[in-house]
Amino acid sequence: MKKIVAALAALAICAVALVKPALAQDKKFTIALIPGLTTDGFYITMRKGAQAAADALGVTLVFQGAPDFNPVTQVPVLDAVIAKKPDAILIAPTDKVQLVEPLRKAHDAGIPVITVDTFIGSGVYQTGAGEADFPLSYIASDNILGGEIAARALAKAIGDKGKVYVSNVKPGISTTDQREEGFKKEMAANHPGVTVLETQFNDNDANKAASQLQAVFARNPDLVGVFGANLFSALGAANGVQQAGQTGTVKVVAFDAPTSIVDNINTGLVDVAIAQHPAEIGYFGVVSAYAHLTGQSIPVAIGTGFTIMDKANIADPNISKYLYSE
Repeated sequence: MKKIVAALAALAICAVALVKPALAQDKKFTIALIPGLTTDGFYITMRKGAQAAADALGVTLVFQGAPDFNPVTQVPVLDAVIAKKPDAILIAPTDKVQLVEPLRKAHDAGIPVITVDTFIGSGVYQTGAGEADFPLSYIASDNILGGEIAARALAKAIGDKGKVYVSNVKPGISTTDQREEGFKKEMAANHPGVTVLETQFNDNDANKAASQLQAVFARNPDLVGVFGANLFSALGAANGVQQAGQTGTVKVVAFDAPTSIVDNINTGLVDVAIAQHPAEIGYFGVVSAYAHLTGQSIPVAIGTGFTIMDKANIADPNISKYLYSE
């Protein structure tokens, strides 16, 4: 309910901002969007939503990022953006600890910071406590809820019994940590017939995820499902299922939904995909930054939704509209 209220608050901000552009007519604001990486359909779609808001508000949007999801490559991009002194920064931090001090540089320089998709610290901001509560807002999917939705979808696909595991990237990434948390929480609370095996971390390497699937299956020939906490994890695990000759027997639930997921679902490589709404994240990010810059208050958290995709509904335009751009 809190997320719904926050989202409604964001819509209210949007309405106010759009009908009162005169507040900022004396200045052309520049808002920088730094994605987790530039080549992923999720962030490309986020950029489109952000650009739509920027166009409506007369804001200049700068999109600048690294080609891979890595704090080592993201921090220099952030430093370069700070040096250009934009009016606000929207960023998907690639590590919830390692990006704290780099982002503090922006804050100390008087540049408002809003995190999108991922967060720093605990993701709970403006509390006056902790070293990472200075961002104004966190705008993202509720990833714990997303993990719970994935667990329910997988449990349904396997008849609510059997062995499953989570294929994840690495510890320390806020979004995938929370998806795993939500998945395990839902399984433990409501699906006693399902056994969750040890998580396999693949370092965002689909080939490694495929090898891990085969190794887990070799140790557990009664394996019936896997949840990929991000797309690389899911597709890698799905390829491992295929290589093990278990397509259709070992069910695969994927998080995220680029257009390529349609073929994966239709061929049975992936059974279910959980689509986020990244365009909403980008849109609300720009609107919130603009609202702050024009003297309005904004929510400290705004949650966006999910759409569940499978073979039965993937052709429905009301569902397919949530596929990510590529």
